[in-house]
Amino acid sequence: MTASIIDGKVIAERVREQVRQAVARMQEDYGYTPGLATVLVGENPASTTYVRSKRKTCEELGIRSVGSELPADATQQQVEHLVAALNADPAVNGILVQLPLPKHLDEEAVLNSISLEKDVDGFHPVNIGRLAMKGRDPLFIPCTPYGCIVLLEESGIPIRGAEAVIVGRSNIVGLPVAMLLQKRDATVTICHSRTRDLAEHVRRADIVIAAIGQTEMITGDMIKPGAAVIDVGINQKPDPTAKRGYRLVGDVDFESVKEVAGAITPVPGGVGPMTIAMLMKNTLRAAEIALAKRDR
Repeated sequence: MTASIIDGKVIAERVREQVRQAVARMQEDYGYTPGLATVLVGENPASTTYVRSKRKTCEELGIRSVGSELPADATQQQVEHLVAALNADPAVNGILVQLPLPKHLDEEAVLNSISLEKDVDGFHPVNIGRLAMKGRDPLFIPCTPYGCIVLLEESGIPIRGAEAVIVGRSNIVGLPVAMLLQKRDATVTICHSRTRDLAEHVRRADIVIAAIGQTEMITGDMIKPGAAVIDVGINQKPDPTAKRGYRLVGDVDFESVKEVAGAITPVPGGVGPMTIAMLMKNTLRAAEIALAKRDR
């Protein structure tokens, strides 16, 4: 048995096309263009690349991109002042502060300063609180966890009643995706670096989401036959045959797991494309909220 491949590029493009069409209708019907502001502090190469990619995607989908950059030695006051200015700007519907911030800055305070209705990353405490509560819905869902759920749903993988195991408990992926699965009536187990008998927990799962940041940690002998495996990890594995001296791999040993699982995401090309696609969808939603308030 070889697992079917969940192609994140294809599914992300479907989401992007939906956003592109909705933005075009919004412009035609209301003369309104959604706007996304990206805040980049410092010159971290990876962060610079991510921000460039987000701005390019905005351009492709008809979303206005507002770039705001500060030097690496910017003060807490300067960063929060910039966020406050973007909060007050009616042309900006969503604000994304690129993480990580330089170590001297209070990351949580910066994120908390973003207006709830512009929190397109979904990390505002109120959004996370609503996500955690039964019968409540956040304005915005964190993009990578949101992407994981869409990958499962678009691939026809049943969530209701399924046993789901999340490997990793980060605020960015592990905890939010566990809450999303629970809202969809899965039975959820969260595993982490202190979990005893990790393999035993994973073997019970109909759905495995690996987001622990450990290269190829989840192996084929840990997987229940036919399980769906979503690999959020992205790690550099030394490879002298590769041009850069390494290749990108996930938290899942793809070669062994694909022989047991029913469906699996590749790395790259699985979860990664979904993160930016869901950010664009959240930005569109923020624009819809702003437009509804404008037209009251």
